[in-house]
Amino acid sequence: MAILQECPICQNKQSVKNKKCKCGADLDSKKKQGKIKYWIQYRLPGGKQRKEFVRDPNNIKDRGSYDDAVAAHGKRVSQKKEDRIMDMLPEAKTTFNELAAWYINLTSIQELKYYKDLKNNLNSFNQVFGESLINEIVAEDLKEYQLKRKKEGYADSYVDKHIGATRTMLSRAMDNDRVGGDALKPFRLVKRLLKNNMANARKRILSPEEFPALMNHLPRHLKSILATGYYTGMRLDEVLSLTWDKVDFKGRLIRLQAADTKDKEARSVPVSTELLLYLIEIPKGLYDNHVFLYLGKPIKDIRTGLMGACKKAGIKYGQKIEGGFIFHDLRHTFNTNMRKAGVADSVIMEITGHATREMFDRYNTIDEIDMHQGIKKMEGFLADVTLTVTPDTKKGP
Repeated sequence: MAILQECPICQNKQSVKNKKCKCGADLDSKKKQGKIKYWIQYRLPGGKQRKEFVRDPNNIKDRGSYDDAVAAHGKRVSQKKEDRIMDMLPEAKTTFNELAAWYINLTSIQELKYYKDLKNNLNSFNQVFGESLINEIVAEDLKEYQLKRKKEGYADSYVDKHIGATRTMLSRAMDNDRVGGDALKPFRLVKRLLKNNMANARKRILSPEEFPALMNHLPRHLKSILATGYYTGMRLDEVLSLTWDKVDFKGRLIRLQAADTKDKEARSVPVSTELLLYLIEIPKGLYDNHVFLYLGKPIKDIRTGLMGACKKAGIKYGQKIEGGFIFHDLRHTFNTNMRKAGVADSVIMEITGHATREMFDRYNTIDEIDMHQGIKKMEGFLADVTLTVTPDTKKGP
């Protein structure tokens, strides 16, 4: 067992006897400034090593002092001598249901755009493991869970979401000393069912011919919503929750705040001339600041109207229908149209809020037109650099 100090510069955990870190930081000076974090390290029965962050016992949001570390270290030494250390770990007494109740009631979690989906995913996982103690779960249990859900007809991506949501919950719990790192190990060992995200990404886009056809059959109150998705690539939640104070007509921008977006990152979305024509025709509500209203109330669901318009326009509708269209495909459509127009990828990612190249690529669809144009460009290139070769039409050797 040992007490460790964490360097505030490189986060390296090391002996409290060290006066200087390998990175060059003066640890003694950092101690006087109160910038050192302390950890205790010990081995569990079976040889597994565990590190435990030391918090202020009077305020668990604050880091503990060296004296707090000494007290925590002494407590674990006594528990180990009495062969009680496994029973004293928090995950030894906590069920997944109990941990989920704590997690989903956190204000920061409830404010997430995907809170309902997250809650449903945790509930699905807890239908099987809810009453299990967290330290009882091993990797094989999770593999059995995957097989069970697949036999019940769940898609690979959906089963992955169940386990992924629980993994994220455990990670948050570990940060708050409600579970240890060993609780996360089985969830890190189990492999995702969905091996290739790109292979399973939706590739449906709304063609330039389909867009006006669909618009012609939409109810009036949904036309501007579809236009916003088509010309901005905004998510449906971002569109439906849009308020007039976020629309800058003079600057021709929609200014989304962090609280308005899925990834909690503020961004500005340019308003095209076509979209501007739709927005300026929308009357402002007398008692509601939302942009998109129906009978004076914010619109919360567009599926019925969109489904009916698709049917009239001869467009397949539905996420599980081959070639079916859903509103989220407008995000793919916007990315693809921008890329075809020659807009730099970095600019498109800034507008749509894609933080990683992988996610951007999922929404950038390559179609047959792109491939034919690619061949034409290659032919033009080869015509400039290759000597003319006449195909040999003679038969035989």
